[in-house]
Amino acid sequence: MNTPQKAAAGASEVSFTLTDSRNGETIELPVLAGTEGPQVIDVRRLYAESGCFTYDPGYTSTGSCESRITFIDGDKGILLYRGHPIEELAEHAEYMEVCYLLLYGELPTQDQKDKFEKNITYHTMLHEQLAYFFRGFRRDSHPMAVMCGVVGALSAFYHDSTDISDPKHRMVASHRLIAKMPTIAAMAYKFSLGQPFVYPRNDLRYSENFMHMMFATPCEDYVVSPVLARAMRRILILHADHEQNASTSTVRLAGSSGANPFACIAAGIASLWGPAHGGANEAVLKMLEEIGSMDRIPEYVKRAKDKDDSFRLMGFGHRVYKNFDPRATVMQKTCHEVLGELGVNEPLLELAMELERIALEDDYFVEKKLYPNVDFYSGIILRAMGIPSSMFTVLFAVARTVGWVAQWNEMIEDPLQKIGRPRQLYTGPSQRPYVRIGDRE
Repeated sequence: MNTPQKAAAGASEVSFTLTDSRNGETIELPVLAGTEGPQVIDVRRLYAESGCFTYDPGYTSTGSCESRITFIDGDKGILLYRGHPIEELAEHAEYMEVCYLLLYGELPTQDQKDKFEKNITYHTMLHEQLAYFFRGFRRDSHPMAVMCGVVGALSAFYHDSTDISDPKHRMVASHRLIAKMPTIAAMAYKFSLGQPFVYPRNDLRYSENFMHMMFATPCEDYVVSPVLARAMRRILILHADHEQNASTSTVRLAGSSGANPFACIAAGIASLWGPAHGGANEAVLKMLEEIGSMDRIPEYVKRAKDKDDSFRLMGFGHRVYKNFDPRATVMQKTCHEVLGELGVNEPLLELAMELERIALEDDYFVEKKLYPNVDFYSGIILRAMGIPSSMFTVLFAVARTVGWVAQWNEMIEDPLQKIGRPRQLYTGPSQRPYVRIGDRE
């Protein structure tokens, strides 16, 4: 292998040399470098030159695309949106600013922000016939099932924004999805309670409007606490995008076939529904409830270290972060603010903090760098705010929609993008003849 040098992606000056042990021939593969992160070996010509595919279950060592949106350095605990540290955005930015940043690459000026916010605000209502669509679901349907169905159905109502080759259609669809997702989520929640839907209000900001639709009723208004609104804003910002995770990759894969944007986002919601992805904060609450009391923490920590025990500490460690999750620090601070505002004496928070303290002082967890992640505290925050656990992943989908839309737009505009078509290592039977049923033994 040659010594790699920094080079612009797509214009490599160095290469990776492979020697085929079958025949001694060598293959030169370009090494590409981005602005941040590991260099990548361009294997696009590998099959043509060697007759071999790469084998990478879970794509843990494979770059599936080139992107300018989000960067994660898992070893250093860094998360950047278009180059901006997540901690700074969560502390200072409004959610609409972050949406604009993810979509267009730069933080907006005041005029740009005002225009963008107006465009989003005036797309928040749903087509009235969609209200009847909800009645087709059972009252006890999981809200994520409702979200999948309703978001997918948007393409049946908004035909004027499904032509993916038209930049204006893509822009309108992007605005509609960001604007309507909180409305759909709140309606799914209200439907599960048997309460009437609460329509969006144009005088409220994004986070406040979502909370108002969730908790107001026609007979009693809901005044949004500034502390809770700030907590919701932070939660939305922290979950807005996270590079090429399972749901984002699903959106890109669906979009690579030319599917309309509403179908692509519905596919992302379905992927997010999995407990290993969007359902992790709900799993943290269930774990804390199972532990139950402070004196049982050592028992469960011991079980977590036992490879023969199926118990796992939920909310610790991350597939990408090998250091502290930068979102977790913001979440911890927000958790204290919310509980202080509500005057809630939450035993689960005390249990969580003690579990965190013990785990971080344990050599096993320190050695393996199993630090708390963003899910460790977010479930407690949402629970304190009165949001049921069945809605946790729905709220995640609301926040992540802008990231999905930004990634989808980037993929559509990429001239090198092809329809996704992973290959496989086939281990089934070789070709064999058909045997008539009477002759089979």
